[in-house]
Amino acid sequence: MKLDFDFSKTFSRIKAIDLAEIKEGLSSFSPFRIMSKKCLGIDIGTSSVRVVELSRLGERKKLENYGEIKAGAFYKESFRTFDKNTLLLSNQNIAKSIKAILEEAKITTGRAIFSIPDFSSFFTNFELPTMTEEELPQAIEYEAKRHVPLPLGEVTLDWQILDNNNPKNPQKERTFKVLLVAVPNEIIEQYKQIAKMAGLELFALEAEVFGLLRSLVKEEQEPVALVDIGAQTSTCSIVDRGVLKNSHSFDLSGNELTDVVAKSLSVDYQTAEKLKGKYGLLPEGVIGLEKEKQTRDILLPLIDAILREIENIYQDFYRIEKREVKKIILAGASVLLPGLRDYCQDYFKKEVEVANPFSDIFYPPILENKLKKMGPIYAIAIGMALRGLE
Repeated sequence: MKLDFDFSKTFSRIKAIDLAEIKEGLSSFSPFRIMSKKCLGIDIGTSSVRVVELSRLGERKKLENYGEIKAGAFYKESFRTFDKNTLLLSNQNIAKSIKAILEEAKITTGRAIFSIPDFSSFFTNFELPTMTEEELPQAIEYEAKRHVPLPLGEVTLDWQILDNNNPKNPQKERTFKVLLVAVPNEIIEQYKQIAKMAGLELFALEAEVFGLLRSLVKEEQEPVALVDIGAQTSTCSIVDRGVLKNSHSFDLSGNELTDVVAKSLSVDYQTAEKLKGKYGLLPEGVIGLEKEKQTRDILLPLIDAILREIENIYQDFYRIEKREVKKIILAGASVLLPGLRDYCQDYFKKEVEVANPFSDIFYPPILENKLKKMGPIYAIAIGMALRGLE
């Protein structure tokens, strides 16, 4: 393994995850025929499943199709349920939902990459003394025993060398800074079952944060904070020069925002969702309704708590790396909250951007406004599909 490997292929060394590497036989190839490459990116959230089909011909990447099904459309329960402090998948319901999307959108591509939620992955980093390339795997596995909270026999590991230089003290012995990712084998097996039940070829699995990085971070040379506010959890990841430096998840989330509105206004969950989506954090007087002010006042304490978590994460990064986060990119359905981007920009005093993973992808111009609104929701699925086109 090369020490300066391409970060976009972070999971390519995991034999249990990158299933394409263990398939037997070779596909036929004709030098006189140019064929487009297609792949599905599938993002299984707590309350919805999203599928994106992308194709690639040369350097041009094209949106072929997309679709989403919310859990409430067919099922009373969520796609994920809590058990033993983790979120387990409802395999049958998810497989049925994926098949429904494929049939409705007339998607025939069977090659798929699924995202693994950040709360089902374990991230940590540590330093190792200088050693040869051949010695690294054994040393990393030994060190992993101290950091991973599960027996190593129950997880699949992947790792990346973040840095092996010491510019502050060139005379000091060089060390390797390692980013380690561990995914429970139980989770991997569940995704295999879902793919099989849905009639798909599971090409690879990848943690959500890597999909976000691939679809949203272009060629920024300054540190960027990727913030994904999901239904169940939120994650803030720091990316510097295209490399994931750290990633932290916390429990404040979109569902909690809806719950606090429902309880405060004594309305049901669906009504609270509509109020949250309509009024959000719009300043008082923009619409001129009492509900607008009430919703904003109810949401602000929790929004501030989320922003403080993000602030603490990027300040910790500054204390360690002495590099300041210059831009914050917001992803996830909850970032569509009216007024949130402007409120974040005022709070952080930094550039705040709403995710637009379709910016480098060809699509019919008539879809531009729709896709711009959908960007934060489909960023992970787009990142997965892009992985399949590499």
